[in-house]
Parts: sequence; structure tokens; C-alpha cells
Amino acid sequence: MSAFCRDCFSDAAPGARRCKHCGGHRILAHDELGTLSIAHLDCDAFYAAIEKRDNPELRDKPVIVGGRSRRGVVSTCCYIARINGVRSAMPMFKALELCPHAVCIPPDFTKYTKAARQIRQMMQELTPAVEPLSLDEAYMDLSGTYRLHGHSPAQSLARLAKRIEADVGITVSIGLSHNKFLAKLASEIDKPRGFAVIGVAEALTFLRDKPVSYIRGAGNVLQSRLIEDGITHIGQLQDMSEKELAKRYGNTGLWLHRLAHARDTREVVADGEMKSISSETTFENHISDYKELEAILWRQAERVSERAKHSGLGGRTIVLKLKTAGFKIRTRSVSLDAPTQLADRIFPTAREALRREASGTAYRLLGVGISQLADGSACDPTDLVDEGASKRAAAERAMDKVRAKFGGDALGKGRGRRGGSAIRGGR
Repeated sequence: MSAFCRDCFSDAAPGARRCKHCGGHRILAHDELGTLSIAHLDCDAFYAAIEKRDNPELRDKPVIVGGRSRRGVVSTCCYIARINGVRSAMPMFKALELCPHAVCIPPDFTKYTKAARQIRQMMQELTPAVEPLSLDEAYMDLSGTYRLHGHSPAQSLARLAKRIEADVGITVSIGLSHNKFLAKLASEIDKPRGFAVIGVAEALTFLRDKPVSYIRGAGNVLQSRLIEDGITHIGQLQDMSEKELAKRYGNTGLWLHRLAHARDTREVVADGEMKSISSETTFENHISDYKELEAILWRQAERVSERAKHSGLGGRTIVLKLKTAGFKIRTRSVSLDAPTQLADRIFPTAREALRREASGTAYRLLGVGISQLADGSACDPTDLVDEGASKRAAAERAMDKVRAKFGGDALGKGRGRRGGSAIRGGR
């Protein structure tokens, strides 16, 4: 099988423009269609799609999900808004300048989580090897599933996409290849409602003319360094020897050589339960100043806290992650007496670890996370030693409600006071 119809799943002749059975024009054709089994599934404009599903009046309108105030940030937007230049993480005032007629909606994570779990269940019915990356995307390994379902992985994935569209009411895009790196790239080729394939035979050719930014994990600092060295496209990395790249960039050079040659040995790791919640950022320029790092740490702690609350989980262990200018990773972990969801506890705990590491070393990445996850009901019990902890927790949750109603920046929690004894309102 090298071609089939994505609408009725009938076999099709390679090169056919329409299905002879149903008349559909969504013919998927590829010489390796029957042998590839690693997939990446990505929901199309997930939050906005859910909002349009629940309010049909929004169907043909530009929709932005994010903070309602002009100081808010775009969480996601529909494709109509994207045509006007709106993008995720864009300041709301800028988005509204580009698309003044957009409908702005605050995020409803309870609704999004319910849909995500429904989709996750459908994926796990096809294969136990499902590796979630976020609410709206996951890797899947469908190796050996033909006997179980009577369909090739490609056909099973096409059926899954159609089922999600019918049962959940949103569309997804799928990338299929022989490894995770290429499957992820493939899922972005044909959005929305797409299905793209990158086979073994054309992998090197496909990558050759792509910019180095296509390499997942190559942050802005590494990209800038490559560009300074005259390396702008993956084909240039393909033309360099492994030894030369290692000499220039150390272990990072070996990693670049592997991905430039479409080699990715990472397995799809089944992750039925979330093991950690984290947030990290790669800097445009290396940072060694403690005050700058502390400010960035606070923003990351807020994001982890927000994600933990939306997931209904908390963590007993706080993990600080740093990557030096020389690409060496440092992680420091601190375990608490009880699991937490609160930025008020995540930030000061991680900050103490940061103080010990901020001794003039230049860093290119900082992140924080929580692990040893527990149900939210077990998090943040009354602190009999710190009498103000309960008040600060209540204040933080009250601010969360205000931010959820009026947008992420409607009320700033501010920076943690030295020693972690308070969270101030305002910035």
C-alpha cells in the first residue's frame, strides 16, 4: 500500500487526485507509507478550536485566547487570526493592532484538559506507546499494531484523526516518519487538518535546504553562534564531518551531526502519568548576574505553578536546571515536607539553590520544575511553623482567580520577598 483516501480509507492509485470510491481529494501517497510507524499528533490551534466548537458563532471570526487586557499575552489563536500576523506569546496590544476585530477569550483550562484527556484515551486505544508533550500534542509508536487493528499505522492514524474530528469536534495534524525528530517536523508541514510523511529515502534531501532553526533544541544562542560561523542551513552541517563539528562545538557538535543526518534514536516513552511539570527558557545572550537570573526564575516559577494548578497536581521536589555557556547542564533538587502547587513555595526554594550556583558563571538556560507529583488535594497543608503561609497561599489563589477572569497580566503577583516570606501584589 502506497496511497489511500483519508476520507473513506480506500486504497488509491499513486498519483490519483481524487478517490474513485468517495470522490474525496485527500489522497495520502508515499512509497514508504506501509512501513513507517513513528508519529507526532498535534491539535490545530487547540484552545481556539475548542472555543469555536462550543460557540458556532465564532466559526468564521478571528479568535484569540489569552488575557483580555491589552497588557495580556496571546496563549493561542485560530488560523484566521494567524493570517493577520497574530502569534502565540505575542503581547495582546500588538495582536489587536494586527487584528482589531478579533474576539478575545480568556482560557478555560478545565474545558481544554477534558478534551485533551478524551483525545489521549483514543490514542492509547491504538497503542500503549503514547508520549505526551503537552495537552495538545504527543508522540506515538505504532510498531506492530497491524495485527491488532488490521490497518497499517498510517491508516490507523488517519482513522484516529477522523474520529477526533467527529467525537471531539476539533481537527488535528499528523506527521509520520521513522523517528521522533522527523515526525515532529512532518506534523508542521500541512497544517491544519494535515497528514505529512517524511520517509527514510528523502530525509537527508528534505533537511538539506532547511534553516538550522529546524533543529529542535537549537536555541537562539546556538543559532546565533552557528550563523556567526557562516552556518545557516542544515545542508552545511551535513557537509561537515563529525570530527569537525565536535572540535567546534563539543558534544553539541556531535548532536548537530546526528540530527542533520536524520538520526534520532530516542524511543517513544509511554507516559500514562505526568512525571514532572516544568518551565525553562533559553536566553538571547548569556547571563551571569544573579539579579537577572532571579527575575527570570520568578517568571518560570509562576508558569510552573499555573500549570500545576490547571493539572490538579503538585510536586514534593523542586528542581532547578541551569545550562552553562559551555552547554554543561546543572540540576539541583530540594525535597519539601509536603507537595506544593504554589509559586510562593516553588520560587524561594529554587532561589536558594540558584544563589549557590550564581557565582559569576555565565548561563544560557534556566528552568525550574516540580517532580514526585501528587494530587492537588494533598498539596500545601496548613503550615504550623510559618504562620503567614496560609494567608499567602489564599492571596495567591485569589489572584489566580482575578488573572483567570481578566487575563494573565491583570494582576501581577510580583516578586517574592527575600527569604521567601511573602508574595507581593503588583510589579
